[in-house]
Amino acid sequence: MFSERIHTVATGLVALIFAVILFRLGTGQIKSGESEWELPLLLTLTAASTLTALARQLQWQYVLGAAFIAALVGSLAHTFSLNSGIPFGPFVFGPAAGPQMFDKLPWTVPVIWIVVLFNSRGVGRLILRPWRKIRSYGFWLIGVTVALSTFFDLGMDPFLAHLLHYWLWSPTKFPVDWEGAPLINFLGWMFVSLQILAFATPVLIKKQPGQRSVADYHPLGIWVGGLLLFAIAAGLHGLWAPVAIDAVAVVAATALAIRGARW
Repeated sequence: MFSERIHTVATGLVALIFAVILFRLGTGQIKSGESEWELPLLLTLTAASTLTALARQLQWQYVLGAAFIAALVGSLAHTFSLNSGIPFGPFVFGPAAGPQMFDKLPWTVPVIWIVVLFNSRGVGRLILRPWRKIRSYGFWLIGVTVALSTFFDLGMDPFLAHLLHYWLWSPTKFPVDWEGAPLINFLGWMFVSLQILAFATPVLIKKQPGQRSVADYHPLGIWVGGLLLFAIAAGLHGLWAPVAIDAVAVVAATALAIRGARW
């Protein structure tokens, strides 16, 4: 199938660019605030790999419909927060985030939402695989997906904001933050993730149930790979709290996902 070939090629290129980025991080060639071609390329290829993986389970119109919902709701939330500080807190985008759409929103933002939400949901499906027949499975999947996406954001924000300056946080009156990010950002991330899933979940439900589906480890690989990248970058810059959070999240999610997949 054509989409399967695209998925294989995109996934292979993701692994290649991932290795290049790790090498450049380790040798100090990726610097704060500078636009680098590898990161936007990795993000684009990861989105392609994610969507083609979903297309193995759903028809393309449903995959693209769910992607549109994630991109639109996530983009609107960020645009609103730029003007009001709600729901993520006060921030501005830096030049490193890439060219802006409508002179407002970098193109990378909607792509980030697609990658984070759908791969978090894929990991959640692995974790909850033993309970997929219970009535409340859909609600549990939404809850686990929101939690996994928020843990991913905890690792991602220090990498993209603190280290690469994709966005810059403004000070708030609340004295506690997470490597410069206000805590409201993560509450906002949970809220927006929940809104996206509320609209996208009906689109993502398989319309013609057939034989028992095979466990798909692709989302776990993307989710864990992202957190490993964030942890390595944070460690190179002496940010040990994000390293610890990333390590705990990776170990816990991987153990639970593998246990669920083997059920």
